[in-house]
Amino acid sequence: MHGVVLVDTEEQALGRAVLWSDTRSAAHLDPFRAVDPERRRNPPVAGFAGPTLLWLRNHEPERYAAARRALQPKDWLRLHLTGEAAGDPSDASGTLLYDFAAGDWNGELAETLGLRPSLLPPLRPSGRAGGRLRPGPAADLGLPAGLEVAVGAADTAAALLGSGLRPGEAQLTVGTGAQVLVASATLPPARPALNVFRDAQSGFYTLAAVQNAGNVLEWVRRTLRLSWPEMYAGAQEVGHTPSPLFLPYLSGDRTPHLNPHARAGWLRLDASHDHRHLAHAAFEGVALSVAQAAAALELPGDLPLRLAGGGSVDPWWRQLLADALGRPLHISEASGASLLGAAALAWQAVGEPWEPERPDITGVVQPRSGRIPATRHAEFRAAYGAARGGEDVQG
Repeated sequence: MHGVVLVDTEEQALGRAVLWSDTRSAAHLDPFRAVDPERRRNPPVAGFAGPTLLWLRNHEPERYAAARRALQPKDWLRLHLTGEAAGDPSDASGTLLYDFAAGDWNGELAETLGLRPSLLPPLRPSGRAGGRLRPGPAADLGLPAGLEVAVGAADTAAALLGSGLRPGEAQLTVGTGAQVLVASATLPPARPALNVFRDAQSGFYTLAAVQNAGNVLEWVRRTLRLSWPEMYAGAQEVGHTPSPLFLPYLSGDRTPHLNPHARAGWLRLDASHDHRHLAHAAFEGVALSVAQAAAALELPGDLPLRLAGGGSVDPWWRQLLADALGRPLHISEASGASLLGAAALAWQAVGEPWEPERPDITGVVQPRSGRIPATRHAEFRAAYGAARGGEDVQG
């Protein structure tokens, strides 16, 4: 989701994809801020396709001029498989170029911003066929040519379908980044620092986006030259002894700060700290960042928060997340939820509607009172000033 692949008239990619974590377009957000928030529904964020296209137009004009289409990564893959260019509403709604009322691209807005509307591919429902498998790719994959290929959906939208989340329910997913979201049957209002996206069917979801989660933990693990078992063991060994603070903003921050310039680092280090304290601080910093994002959603205290995602399977890590959030986490064994959602869309594309079974809640992790006190949250918020690197963006 949020990536851009420019392709030419020969269906060839014009250079590398620009992915969601790329903040090069931070200086091109002002034109989007001038758009009525109710019209765009999402705060301007570097990494969204609209600002990325502005950056490409201004900084790589030859590449931009040669482009026939600007595709999401999954749509580029389907173009290669089928020869047909198309997008879907779930990805399109995360570009800042989507008209939520019309359910289609906002070509007028694209023109106003100086972008070519013709770059935007036609949109089809996520569960429709997006072409048939061509002989060449079919041979590469060992599949028969002519198979229908579903349009597909954004990863989070597919995961919502695969996890069976219902309107009004909330879920935390931890992976490369983290997302706290609430599903909705109707279009939610625009809210500062929060995203509104289409799901893979006919609904919507409001999302608090954490830019750095599993990616920054992997960076810490690699930098400290630890295996994952060593990193978990070291963090658990020191526990909540006096520990440095860790700011996880390796590639900026989204909810709540909307600051692509924020940066990561450890604070309050002393000579007694070793790799174990650094590892514990990293886990805690991500958990505190998730808690800040969740607070922006203002979830009712009695609303169950489901936990899913491959980055949250360790029991100790689940407990730390619950402690930081200060609310119970209902463990959803929705293993491979995005894959299940994609499979459901494939069945829909061939006219055989199928919905994955709603995963059971296999346990509830209760927060431990006072384990991460309010003072620690306050210290984390205050420390952000050392990492911000620029002004927060107003949505």
